[in-house]
Amino acid sequence: MKEKIKALKDTVWNGIAIGFFIPLLPLILVKFLMLKVAAFKELDLLLIGCIAINAILMNYFFKQNKDNIARGIISITFLWAFTFFFYKVL
Repeated sequence: MKEKIKALKDTVWNGIAIGFFIPLLPLILVKFLMLKVAAFKELDLLLIGCIAINAILMNYFFKQNKDNIARGIISITFLWAFTFFFYKVL
């Protein structure tokens, strides 16, 4: 796994791709649980947890000296946060 991470080019576009696609699987799972299980219907904090995955990834890539990938992840994290904000407001 570490070899694959080291092989990643340090570009912002790679960070944007990682930051967009990694939270999608937990987001789909959480949304499914919110629709099917009544106890999870009001737990929107689970959606914030999906966004928080990007913070963990960003920290990891900063420690690996892949600063541009981490910048791409933080950029897309702001877009995820704005999406969550509009989801809650509307």
